[in-house]
Amino acid sequence: MNKYDSSKIEDIFISKKNYILVNSDTEADIILLNTCSVREKAQEKVFHQLGRVEKS
Repeated sequence: MNKYDSSKIEDIFISKKNYILVNSDTEADIILLNTCSVREKAQEKVFHQLGRVEKS
């Protein structure tokens, strides 16, 4: 489900907002993290990723 949702969000950003998809965090103006908050492990992963992004 998250892959489908992420794909739809990507389509909106590209087609309606004229953004492009880049290959690294350092190239990005926006970083969108889409996860499942129902699963504790997934939620822990997103918090870890937020910490990693914040440091860069």
